[in-house]
Amino acid sequence: MAISDSFLDELNERLNIVDVVSSYVPLTKKGTNHWGLCPFHHEKTPSFSVNESKQIFHCFGCGKGGGAVRFIMEIESLSFPEAVRKLADQAGLRMPEDSPGDGRWREKRKRVLELNKEAARFYRSMLSDPRGEAVAAYIRDKRRISPKFSARFGLGAAPDAWDSLILAMRDKGYDKTDLIDAGLAVAGKGGGVYDKYRNRLMLPVIDARGDVIGFTSRVMDDSTPKYLNTPETAIFKKRSILYGLNYAKNTRRPNFILVEGNIDVITLHQAGFDNTVATMGTALTEEHIRLLERYTKELVLCYDNDAAGEDATQRAIALLRNSGVGVRVLRLPKKRLPDGTLGKQDADDYIKNFGPEAFEGLMDQSANSAEYRLNVVQAQFDLSRDDQRAAYLQAAAEVIAGFPSPVERDIYAGRCAEMARASKDAVVQEVDRFRKKRFREAKKQEERQNLAVTRQRQPQDRGLRYTHVHSAEAEKGVLRVVLLDGGFFRELDGLEPENFSSPLLGKIYALLRTQWKAGRSVSLAALEGQLSPEELDELTAIMQEPQARNTAQKALKDCKQTILLDYQRREDDIHSVNDLLKLRQAQIQKKAYGG
Repeated sequence: MAISDSFLDELNERLNIVDVVSSYVPLTKKGTNHWGLCPFHHEKTPSFSVNESKQIFHCFGCGKGGGAVRFIMEIESLSFPEAVRKLADQAGLRMPEDSPGDGRWREKRKRVLELNKEAARFYRSMLSDPRGEAVAAYIRDKRRISPKFSARFGLGAAPDAWDSLILAMRDKGYDKTDLIDAGLAVAGKGGGVYDKYRNRLMLPVIDARGDVIGFTSRVMDDSTPKYLNTPETAIFKKRSILYGLNYAKNTRRPNFILVEGNIDVITLHQAGFDNTVATMGTALTEEHIRLLERYTKELVLCYDNDAAGEDATQRAIALLRNSGVGVRVLRLPKKRLPDGTLGKQDADDYIKNFGPEAFEGLMDQSANSAEYRLNVVQAQFDLSRDDQRAAYLQAAAEVIAGFPSPVERDIYAGRCAEMARASKDAVVQEVDRFRKKRFREAKKQEERQNLAVTRQRQPQDRGLRYTHVHSAEAEKGVLRVVLLDGGFFRELDGLEPENFSSPLLGKIYALLRTQWKAGRSVSLAALEGQLSPEELDELTAIMQEPQARNTAQKALKDCKQTILLDYQRREDDIHSVNDLLKLRQAQIQKKAYGG
């Protein structure tokens, strides 16, 4: 989508990045920057800074950075045009309607959403058609989902045919290209297309605004894959989708329940737990957490009670540790199988077998994340044996050592000591030993990083690494000066982008020079639509280095000289290598002719 340069300039002039960021992240001003906890990774001490004069943000922990548009893209999981539109609305600016690119992009998005809605209606209608009878029976008899909740979640059936949806949507005015764009049809090798979903239970995926953004499905036979989603598009991004959120956001319950499966969500909603959501077959992500933070202060993890579910629970606890969402863990009991052994049980199984009241009881008994982790440790040891008790206390102390609160450490040290019939002092000493060990390891890691000066100066993204660090440092110095004041480009006659050793830094230099020559703003914000996220991260990292205006001219002169000298050396090296190659070739030819 093409957005005019003049519109972006006006938008950036109206925005204050501190106002934009502070609506999501609490900020405290220290010196010239505002600081807060990074919303893009979890941390205990603030490493996320916002510079009002430069209109940029940068995290010294994860490396993300950019201007207001990049921040909104990351925090809201939006595309560049969507982020610009959101900020334009906030700034009271009307998006230019005369941009062909803008109109085409918005029209395409609107058409995909309308097509998804029509497809959902078609799949829904198939439940009362003989072609969807097997799916209807599966919903009714196998899953025991009532007609009310089948309709509430828009469940449907994809017939066991190659073109049922294509033909139905053709009658609605949609062509094959529309269906492929929406991920509802697949292009065949011979140039034809066919329905992506066949002989499947269809579940529309509806976002918080009520739009059908895609589908998930379950096959009715033994074919694979068992579950199939809409492919990743600008509209459908699994990393930031929570199934059931469109209803859960309106719950009166004090928390959200996170389960693994879409059917689990429907079963729990039907049982009265309208606060249930699920990820789309992915592990919990930072994007999911940012979404959850908008709607709830507490999350109850209710994963399957198998090894995979335990691992997913531990990962989710670690990810949520420093978020604004409290964590509890609901542990489902094992299911007794016909042969007498115990097996996996998910939320759907438990509700069907024991009912809503029993599940409510499990909710009441759910443990906080600290209790859960210690319970997992305890289950690995036989506390009737002395050697096992000692091993248990060591393992528990290592877990407790990671708790951030001294109060938590004191309480759980006492509980574990009581559990293992040992003195609390001994457990506290063991916790302290592990904390000191962690501190030493962290210090050594920091020292190793500080010693690796060259590595520190390199971009985090390996694809952007510098080949000539000495020249790259001078190139970064040039960028810092011209970003301070575009007028310094007048001092840079004779310095061309091709003189730069780093393709990235040369690219940024060229873009900024073009901005200056056109009379536009020479700033990072003006480049947000022209640089990749990784390139923006590197540019904001470069801008963190201070550059005083009173020394800028001298710094610029020195940097320019360094770049040109290094460029000349590289050119001389290339010529020397070419001369050697020519000499070697001549010797080979002379020898071949007996010279």
